[in-house]
Amino acid sequence: METQLRLIGALLTALALVHAGFPRYFDWAGELKPLSLINRQMMYVHTLFVALVVLLMGLLCLSCPAELVGTHLGRVVALGLGMFWLVRLLVQFFGYSRELWRGKRFETAVHIGFALLWTYLTAVFFAVYWQ
Repeated sequence: METQLRLIGALLTALALVHAGFPRYFDWAGELKPLSLINRQMMYVHTLFVALVVLLMGLLCLSCPAELVGTHLGRVVALGLGMFWLVRLLVQFFGYSRELWRGKRFETAVHIGFALLWTYLTAVFFAVYWQ
């Protein structure tokens, strides 16, 4: 299980770093221009904090896999992380419109890939808790 947590740590660290490219990839300078200043800045700030939380989860899994697996506190933390990623998995299907990906090859692949990633994260963190 520690190997799985290290792999998750690497994946989450990479995912956090990918967030740095969101503003350019999604053309936030143009897309968010009609929004008020507070709403534009909230997009940037919330993305920064999502990336920070994902990075910290990744670093936790990379640096403390034995503690996550081998202590009561670690297993409770894993339960919380499992719930977090389960909610993210549900949002993948119920929070985003199918119009965003259906019938589009790349977007469908990304949708499926992230659904599989969220499922994997959820399963491993719950397995750590229930072991």
